[in-house]
Amino acid sequence: MSILVTGGAGYIGSHVVKLLGEAGEDVVVVDNLSTGHRAAVTHGQLVEADLSDDAAMSRLFQDHRFESVMHFAAAIVVPESVRDPLRYYGNNTVNTHRLLGHCVRAGVDKLIFSSTAAVYGMPSDGICAEDGPVAPINPYGSSKLMSEQMIRDVSALGSLRSVILRYFNVAGADSDGEIGQSNKDATHLLKVACQAALGHRGALQIYGDDYATPDGTCIRDYIHVMDLAQAHVQALTYLRGGGVSTTLNCGYGQGYSVSEVVQRVRQAIGHDFPVEVAPRRPGDPPHIVARAEKIRQVLGWQPRHQDLDLIVRSTLAWEKQPRY
Repeated sequence: MSILVTGGAGYIGSHVVKLLGEAGEDVVVVDNLSTGHRAAVTHGQLVEADLSDDAAMSRLFQDHRFESVMHFAAAIVVPESVRDPLRYYGNNTVNTHRLLGHCVRAGVDKLIFSSTAAVYGMPSDGICAEDGPVAPINPYGSSKLMSEQMIRDVSALGSLRSVILRYFNVAGADSDGEIGQSNKDATHLLKVACQAALGHRGALQIYGDDYATPDGTCIRDYIHVMDLAQAHVQALTYLRGGGVSTTLNCGYGQGYSVSEVVQRVRQAIGHDFPVEVAPRRPGDPPHIVARAEKIRQVLGWQPRHQDLDLIVRSTLAWEKQPRY
């Protein structure tokens, strides 16, 4: 039996596919390649299709017997979701509804879902716990929260068990240098800062320096992509072992401000680079950090890259040698 990975040619999905392939799993990737890359799929079979294409997805489920599904495919840019909310509800929520229908009809009993800390909105103390309030402040977060609820409702029927992983700020690259964040339009702070430091783009823009934080810039919890990928592999092991449906934060529980990240990049590169302050972006909360105990308790997850300087060096190494 195979594992279906939607969006497996993208940044996070491709790192998970690599770990699954190295573990000898039979992987099928479905990706429309709108932001993903063929070369990022290092293992398994790639099927170019969109989740909204019911005929193509029906054929995919007929041609393969999937024992589990990992669902990454989504649009993920917060300001864009504010400008074009219907695209996000269609691409994220409606397509998740379609995928769940295929899973139920095919008898797939294990699902791992790529969610986001954006479901928390603006927690009063900036700390996000899985059992705390959820109140998204942008359509991206709302589209993911709606998807979470659909998955929980289907899981409650008893035929499907799920692990919902809420990501915090993902950064870094594969330690072998084989894959990384290759989307030229990616807006991840560390990627953009490293590109600016290397002269691959103009000045880095910081969106707002007047937030109610110690230095006025937003605070985020940065997690290395390889630790996040490992969390998915362990979530699959957990479900295969009979684990019940659950929701887990994927973060380290340590926050760094935008200005702190920029300073770490300056230290790593050994020289200054231009930084400009721009107006706040719509939909950006000031402070988001994970409560990170539950994932360690439930999955036995032990991150190996929990160091901001290591994440910066990993990102710089990838950006020095772009592959595609």
